Amino acid sequence: MKKYLMPLIALLFFVKSQSITHAQQTHDLLLTGANIIDVETGKITQNGILAIDKNRISFVGNAAAASAHQGKRQVNLSGKYIIPGLWDNHVHIEGKDLIEDNKALFPVYIAYGITTVRDMASDLGEQVLAWRDQINRGELFGPEIFTAGRKLEGIGSIWPDDLEIANEDELDQMLVKLDNYKVDLVKITDNALKGDLFLKSVQKSHDRGYIVSAHIPYDLVISDVADAGLSSIEHAHYLLRLGSDERPLVEKIKAGEMTTSEAQLSYINNFDQDRADAAYRSLAAKNVAVCPTLIGSKKLTYFDPETENNHPFRQYLTDLFVAKYQWRIDRMANDTPADKARKIKSYELVASQLPHVQNAGMLILAGSDSAPVNTYVYPALAIHEELGYFQDAGLTTLQALQAATINNAKFMGKLDRLSTLKQGKEADIVVLNSNPLENIRSTQDIYAVINNGEFFDRAALDEFLRVAREKRNALNQSRRK
Repeated sequence: MKKYLMPLIALLFFVKSQSITHAQQTHDLLLTGANIIDVETGKITQNGILAIDKNRISFVGNAAAASAHQGKRQVNLSGKYIIPGLWDNHVHIEGKDLIEDNKALFPVYIAYGITTVRDMASDLGEQVLAWRDQINRGELFGPEIFTAGRKLEGIGSIWPDDLEIANEDELDQMLVKLDNYKVDLVKITDNALKGDLFLKSVQKSHDRGYIVSAHIPYDLVISDVADAGLSSIEHAHYLLRLGSDERPLVEKIKAGEMTTSEAQLSYINNFDQDRADAAYRSLAAKNVAVCPTLIGSKKLTYFDPETENNHPFRQYLTDLFVAKYQWRIDRMANDTPADKARKIKSYELVASQLPHVQNAGMLILAGSDSAPVNTYVYPALAIHEELGYFQDAGLTTLQALQAATINNAKFMGKLDRLSTLKQGKEADIVVLNSNPLENIRSTQDIYAVINNGEFFDRAALDEFLRVAREKRNALNQSRRK
């Protein structure tokens, strides 16, 4: 019997070893030893492994699975934290005289861990659409772009190259234009677009299947705009209207008996939190999201030009880009102490609403509103600052992180391929030196970025920044000639 037992044991050992060999997978890139953060639950997989093949995550697990995986390239991330690539869900890539200035910032976004942006329309609409497509084809390096192209407005808009409409026929024509552009969403603003046509614009855009993001005119009630098919309110200051009965004030504005400035002051001074909370729950039931963009108001409310004029991020922005910041500064030149006090009261009230909005079930989208005309709101950096303001306002670190990852993917209908660290998802990933669930400002403590499956260590990211500085200096020099 013994003479048969030993060969049998040897055979079984051979078969088992062969099965292990055959089960072992070789990946293009294997990350080991990291703390992998599940942004849906906040759970951290310690000493985890994450595998990437081409531009997709092919495996996520813990150290127990390590023996079954190896990488053509393997990176030990012991002590680091892995999160999905971040979104800035509200930017304006704008300025017909700033084409090269904007293009030079695309690698800076990647260096700051921003792998996706939502461009909310500008005078560069056609150019941004072309850049979007070039990035998608791998011909241009930068974050994935979702864009509204150019936005709907009334006749005589203060913003250049809006799609201006005066009636429904012109609205239909412009929607056909946006169809042909193949935009990712429709943006509608209200500086010259009257309420009735604004409401029709929301409704017809929604009926065509578009995501509809908008400002809210003061001659409309927010719930009516939501019922027409609104997807998101851009800028949280509009939410303050929900703490009052809007209809009487709207009627006064339409009758010319009240200015919008007077209405704004009334909304602030007569704000009722219980009424607002009920309105937030109603909007949540209608799947209306909000993109707060706190940072613009924060920077101007607590105006600190000395700090901002010496800000290190300015080394990536051309003189022409920064010069466009001045118009908002000039507008504040004659602010009285009462004006400043009102701005502080307004900002603090708006910021305090974020936990209420979160608890009501509304989707909060992290967006910075960075643009050449938005003073001291720096592209790429601004979304990190925005998340810090979310934390200061009372959101948990996980809620803030969700606002810059899965919430945006859900909103844009892209959660099937973006913004979680799961098998099959696109490999857009940020590696951090410290834990963002302890302090959300850790999102700025970047060790490496993986964009579309390609790994960039700190040295590579610093090289992107060096090239951006050189490009900025070259553009400045060429314009002085």
